[in-house]
Amino acid sequence: MYAKIYRPTRTAMQSGQAKTKTWVLEFETEAHRSIDPLMGWTSSDDTRNQVEIRFDTREAAIAYAVKNGIPHQVIEPKERRRAVKSYSDNFAFDRKQPWTH
Repeated sequence: MYAKIYRPTRTAMQSGQAKTKTWVLEFETEAHRSIDPLMGWTSSDDTRNQVEIRFDTREAAIAYAVKNGIPHQVIEPKERRRAVKSYSDNFAFDRKQPWTH
């Protein structure tokens, strides 16, 4: 049983940072997945890959894994670079591309 601890990224449908502040402990799959011949669904005998535990801090998630003897890997998030822009920069005289309609 191996777990990864990470901070989830925002989905493609999000413009904000909702649900990206918590840390998640998620188990890796160990069992072989099989395809159901009738419906075509993917199934597995391992139910631990359905478990997702959320924590407020990284340290709380690590402490939980250590306390329960779960080998884990912490994946550090990439910090977002924000490009600070001003509305008046659209009409600046030293603009690199001419402004057109």
